[in-house]
Amino acid sequence: MKRRSVIAAGAGAAAALALPSVKAQGIPSGPIRIIVGFPPGGGTDTLARVIAQKLQTMWNTTIVVENKAGAAGVIAAEQVAKAPSDGSVLLMAHINSHGIAPGLVPKLSYNAERDFAPIVRVGVTPNLLIAWPNVQSKTVKDIVAEGKVKPGKLSFGSAGNGSAQHLALEMFKTTAKVDLLHVPYRGSGPLLTDLMGGQISYSFDTMAASTPHVKSGKVIAIAQTRIARAKAYPDLPTLHDLGYLGFDASTWYGLVGPAKMPSLFVRRMNEDVNKVLLMPDVKEKLASVGAEDAGGTPADFERFISAEIKKWNRVIKDAKVKYEG
Repeated sequence: MKRRSVIAAGAGAAAALALPSVKAQGIPSGPIRIIVGFPPGGGTDTLARVIAQKLQTMWNTTIVVENKAGAAGVIAAEQVAKAPSDGSVLLMAHINSHGIAPGLVPKLSYNAERDFAPIVRVGVTPNLLIAWPNVQSKTVKDIVAEGKVKPGKLSFGSAGNGSAQHLALEMFKTTAKVDLLHVPYRGSGPLLTDLMGGQISYSFDTMAASTPHVKSGKVIAIAQTRIARAKAYPDLPTLHDLGYLGFDASTWYGLVGPAKMPSLFVRRMNEDVNKVLLMPDVKEKLASVGAEDAGGTPADFERFISAEIKKWNRVIKDAKVKYEG
């Protein structure tokens, strides 16, 4: 063998050894963990388990969903940012960890754009503007009018200071130029309990959490917060429809890995999750939590995260929202 051929062969072997163990199909050979930054049963957890179950069958490898709740998804993101880049640890990223936290949390230990490898967006859901059924103002026009007559009096609950629901409210206050009262809770559960009891009047809450109570008549839906109407609510106007052009305060989810994960893994995972998202039973599950616009390329998801960070940075700064960790 010529000297040049020996050198080339040696370099190729070294490159192969530098990569983690890979199955022939181009996925990690060992078990894979998908970390979720919220307790079991929520929208993020539900979507992660749907994806994990399908990929486990497709890849014939063990995939475990691990819940690491705390700090609105930040703790889970911190763990994955520091994980080995061998494809064995992934994160179901969320608007809180990758859209809001970069502008809200001081001294955040990770960079949402540099420390992760975007794989694919799994879904985007609107918030619903919901109300206690006995409120005086049952349209957006009337809420704004009443809010201007009674500045700082109309109460809007959220799942906590700096939550996606809180920032949707702050975006609305700025856009509508109205002073509304923010009432933070520790999650959607207690918020909805007080809303149904009339202790607070309104909330921008997630479609997944709100829908059962809208259907039961315990709360009423007034508007939704994406530019296009969700398929689950075709007759409910968006704030964009009502004249607040470009208003978009969505909750979203997507799969990411640690930075420097081999492009071979990113490409294969993206291709197969896109296949999973087209399966009829998966599409039905996504629709049940109002998740739409799933799929796309890693570059699509990367651009989306970057745009979300810029948008929520601006809202946080304009509204002077302070982190309460």
